[in-house]
Amino acid sequence: MEYVKLGNTGLDVSRLCIGCMSFGVAERWVHPWVLDEEHSRPIIKKALELGINFFDTANVYADGTSEEIVGRALKEYANRDEVVIATKVHFRMHQGPNGAGLSRKAIMSEIDNSLRRLGTDYVDLYQIHRWDYQTPIEETMEALHDVVKAGKARYIGASAMYAWQFLKALHTAEKNGWTRFVSMQDHYNLLYREEEREMLPLCKEEKIGVIPYSPLAKGRLTRNWQETTHRSETDQVQKAQYDAHAEADRLVVERVAAIAEQRGVPRAQVALAWLLHKEPVTSPIIGVTKMSHLEDGVAALSIRLTPEEMALLEEPYVPHPVIGFQ
Repeated sequence: MEYVKLGNTGLDVSRLCIGCMSFGVAERWVHPWVLDEEHSRPIIKKALELGINFFDTANVYADGTSEEIVGRALKEYANRDEVVIATKVHFRMHQGPNGAGLSRKAIMSEIDNSLRRLGTDYVDLYQIHRWDYQTPIEETMEALHDVVKAGKARYIGASAMYAWQFLKALHTAEKNGWTRFVSMQDHYNLLYREEEREMLPLCKEEKIGVIPYSPLAKGRLTRNWQETTHRSETDQVQKAQYDAHAEADRLVVERVAAIAEQRGVPRAQVALAWLLHKEPVTSPIIGVTKMSHLEDGVAALSIRLTPEEMALLEEPYVPHPVIGFQ
């Protein structure tokens, strides 16, 4: 396993991050394909054995049960000082006032709830899951700063927003002497490259670690175009994100398939290798529901695509509407 620094910090993270949205109690979540604890634990254990030390979850995943499963498994299988646990805050966790968002009240409540579910005194990376249009960014950044100063988080990060919003948050922290975001978790893959316009150049300039989610476009880059899975048939988020440009995306998927066939490797390895070649990507977040997903992820680290292969993969792309911020 390769390890890299997360942005402009001294924190060592594995070149792959495990996305823990795949783990939880299905009955408490919108995604029926998630793995329960019995089936999640072997995957978490195997990831650790492969040298992966970076695990990303969120309070909202399966109504908190993802955090519970991940916390129990890491406590049993890992050395807390070696693993990097990331979680997120923003989406609704209870009905009524103050049940969602990035107010000081919500952040202070939700960090404690996440720590309780994870069974740890601190998280390594505490991230805002989305931008909160109803709360001043000054209130959010000061609350996050206080979470760090209280020892409940080592670093803070952000996810899925416009570049101007991210820059405003960075400026607010710098102006007030508050803790600064060190990472951006954004939507980035061969089928959605709009982040290359502003967000990735901004992150490179500001030395921000980039940990993209959906690196395989929720599986669309890994299989024949007509092939379906339980997730593809039931995941409404996936349909909303990708169905509108299916015909254009199909050409990209066919290029992935052609290079994978030439190299004699699974398509997932080619799609991940492309992402690992892109600056300033630090650690793609891979969703894992099968052991083969782990194996493909680790194998992708050894693939070196040629400039010709990179160009072949990128050439069919057409601009997409910006998504992921609602």
